[in-house]
Amino acid sequence: MEIQTAESTVVCSIDVFESLSESIDAAKNLVEKSQESNGPESTTDIKDIEAGFEGVVKQMGETLQSIPDPTFNEDEYIGVVVQSLSNEMQNAKVGDSSKSEMIQSVQQNISAKNTPEIVSEQIETDIETDLYPTDPEFSYENYLLSDSQPEISEVPDIPSQSTNVSSQRKYGSLSESLSMLPQVTQFMEPPYQAFICPLTKDIMEDPVTTKTGVTCERKAVAEWFDSFGNSDEISCPITGQKLTTELSENVVLKTIIQEWKVRNEAARIKVAHAALSLGGSESMVIDALRDLQMTCEGKEYNKKLVREAGIIQLLDRYLTYRSKDVRCELLQLLRTLAEEDTNDRKEMIVKTITISCVIKLLGSSHQSVRHAALALLLELSKSQHACEKIGTATGAILMLVTSKYNRELDAFAFETSDQILTNLEKFPYNIKQMAESGLLEPLLSHLAEGSEETQVVMAAYLVEIDIGHEKKTYVAEKACPVLIRLAQSENIEARTAAFKALAHISLYHPNNQILVESGIIKIMVEEMFTKRMFSDLMNSRNAAATILANILESELEHETFEVNTHGHTLGSDYFVYNIIQMLKNSSPDDLNIDLIRILLSLSKSPKSMATIVSVIKETDASFAMIELVNNPHDELGVGALKLLIALTPYIGHTLSERLCKTRGQPENLIQCPVEANQITEKHAVSAKLLAKLPHQNLTLNLALVSESIVSQILHAIHLIQRSGTRTSRFATDFLEGLVGILVRFTTTLYEPQMMYLAKNHDLTSVFADLLMKTTSDEVQRLSATGLENLSSTTMTLSRPPQPRTTKFMGSLSMPRSFSLRSSKKKQIEICEIHRGVCSSKTTFCLVEANAVTKLLACLQSDKVEVVESALAAICTLLDDKVDVEKSLSMLSGMNAVQLILNAVKEHKKESLLQKAFWMIDKFIVKGGDKYARDISQDRMLSGMLVSAFHRGDGNTRQMAENILRRLDKMPSFSTYIT
Repeated sequence: MEIQTAESTVVCSIDVFESLSESIDAAKNLVEKSQESNGPESTTDIKDIEAGFEGVVKQMGETLQSIPDPTFNEDEYIGVVVQSLSNEMQNAKVGDSSKSEMIQSVQQNISAKNTPEIVSEQIETDIETDLYPTDPEFSYENYLLSDSQPEISEVPDIPSQSTNVSSQRKYGSLSESLSMLPQVTQFMEPPYQAFICPLTKDIMEDPVTTKTGVTCERKAVAEWFDSFGNSDEISCPITGQKLTTELSENVVLKTIIQEWKVRNEAARIKVAHAALSLGGSESMVIDALRDLQMTCEGKEYNKKLVREAGIIQLLDRYLTYRSKDVRCELLQLLRTLAEEDTNDRKEMIVKTITISCVIKLLGSSHQSVRHAALALLLELSKSQHACEKIGTATGAILMLVTSKYNRELDAFAFETSDQILTNLEKFPYNIKQMAESGLLEPLLSHLAEGSEETQVVMAAYLVEIDIGHEKKTYVAEKACPVLIRLAQSENIEARTAAFKALAHISLYHPNNQILVESGIIKIMVEEMFTKRMFSDLMNSRNAAATILANILESELEHETFEVNTHGHTLGSDYFVYNIIQMLKNSSPDDLNIDLIRILLSLSKSPKSMATIVSVIKETDASFAMIELVNNPHDELGVGALKLLIALTPYIGHTLSERLCKTRGQPENLIQCPVEANQITEKHAVSAKLLAKLPHQNLTLNLALVSESIVSQILHAIHLIQRSGTRTSRFATDFLEGLVGILVRFTTTLYEPQMMYLAKNHDLTSVFADLLMKTTSDEVQRLSATGLENLSSTTMTLSRPPQPRTTKFMGSLSMPRSFSLRSSKKKQIEICEIHRGVCSSKTTFCLVEANAVTKLLACLQSDKVEVVESALAAICTLLDDKVDVEKSLSMLSGMNAVQLILNAVKEHKKESLLQKAFWMIDKFIVKGGDKYARDISQDRMLSGMLVSAFHRGDGNTRQMAENILRRLDKMPSFSTYIT
């Protein structure tokens, strides 16, 4: 006050401040001595300390009395408090045991005064409850605690299940809790007796005066009148005199009461502020919160006082209070402060309190706290600024959405959460968070019904959020019609957002049927082939191509989808020609990627593939496609390679010739990484293309013949085999491509360079090892095919041993004992099957390479292609040029007959049956009765032979007939009967 009244002519003497300061220092010293006196070795006399305390207290009382009355100006109630305190201190007595205990309690309370949750019950019970009486006959505190005071009900709509919080509040309960702060509670002005209604014993709200001069509450008087049956019998409730029903409003008294209430409510706000600042006990905090709520209900001026007093800042720290009752009362008070006002106070509350703490209370285990938090958020969410603040709080919208979906568990939470979420829709980012939390309806609603600007934002959110698979189709059904309309808009921003959203929706293949039914095909094709202005401005052609590619990759029956009003379909010459022309015309890389995806999808249909091949031949587009392989954009290069692989069966030789004429090709297609885990998709598809192109194309084979290339291939194969499971997911595809390249070299062994390469790198042993050292069926098939090609040349390469002639040594006749040679000549082993000198490296002999047992093992594979290739390789050992009897004997010893029979029983492919029947026929014809007897005893084989004879093609039927005759299952006619 001294600082605030610096300009006043009446100034409190500096001596007062100095004297009080000295007294306080002396009191602190006495407190320290008192603490020392409690020790076991203390020599301090407690009586001396008590006497010192008494002197200090009296000195402070005298100092307070010396403050002149004009100092307080209009704040007379402070002067009253100071004077009362001065009198009490001057008459203070220190010395009894109860006072000593009180001092110790004060010491403990001082040390913990900054901790709101530490309470000293000792102070509350020991300190006198009425240090500063103002009216002994009619105490305001006693009046407030009297039974005649009307009860104030709790805040509506918020159920409370607390056992400590009564549903009926007594006006003035805070004064009882603040008995330890009497100097604050006495700020309240006692009511006059005239304020009290003689009928209700309550302070009047609307006082009226009767004809007898008695003033009562209007409502009470009306009830008194109603209690009489006859108006002539009405009497005054106080004087007993007869009355009429005529009443006059006591305006003066009503005004005085209202002004008194305003002053008292302002004082009560100060009392509550003091209680919340101190922290105090749980009951004190609860009473302060309740009192503030009652004071502020429906009274905007009091809410303003609460805000200006800084109470909202104090309330924030109680959000983390341990007591659920405190948290519940606090949330209800904050809701009251936010009610019935402009957005300013709501925004002030949101800026002051920690919203994240309120959000955490939504997960409380106590329903009353959860409901109170929801009610507060509902009130705050009526402000747009608060909506933004709530939306940015971590987990807020997720918890609200969760409450909304748990209607059966808590109907109140469901309804309130729904209202809050509706209010939060004012801020677009909140709508996005709702969608991310699983609540998609607001986003879809604003997309369908909002302004064009809102629709653009919502369309962008559809791309950004991750929608669960179970809801993607629902979103497509609701969003597609709106997005297609936006895509046809003249607003570039709207078109861009719509195309991006449609492309995102089309990524989920089940959605594409919805897109097709919405008529998107024609719109996208028109965007690609016809429109130019908008396409050039926003690259909508790229987006349209992406959408079409996504739709086609979903494997819908696309051949009937019309692309324009002329009846052209996606598989028509018109559509394919335009796509290939765009591919040839150096379109942007992103567009080319989608164009290739479209062609790849179309190529899965034989009819569409025929159209693609025809157009490529007509437009000579193969060069452009091969050039794309060199593109630095990996995705584009991979796509081009996949398209070339798909075209290989139709124009493989053309592609091979043109590949060899392309700069840096084909050798650049073979790039071997240092580690197996570095193998990329481009490595795999590059090798696969070289493996798929026609193997007999000598031009391509010669272009690939190089010691460095073959060495790279063998090194990469060894690297993958050695790495085991520590490889890239493309390692198997890469390995299959590399083995396929090696196989292509074995198809043109008539070329000396190819023969040299096969011998130099011992490809027979390489393929034989690959049969067993891989888990890939395709590698086994290719290896068996390579062995077949190599073994087919063995008879040509195998030669009888040439005798050595030494004319000089032969002309000399020397005794045996003087011979210069050893008597044991080194025997040169001759292959019994090929009747010459064989080796796996120089003649590609399967026997010398130990490949026969491995090939026979492949006959047990469940893949028909592997079995067929293995049979084809073994068939080279039964060729008419070899010693068939020796070969049959060797195969018989390896149980080949049974393995072949088992393969026939398991697989029904015509080409495989032909090879197997051919070998069985060889065993019967060349092997004699022994093999015929064993084969004839197999009943299943007989049934299969009969079935093949009835239903097989020409070659298979003929072979089956021959075997049946040789097994005496069919008659053999030496002559024809006419």
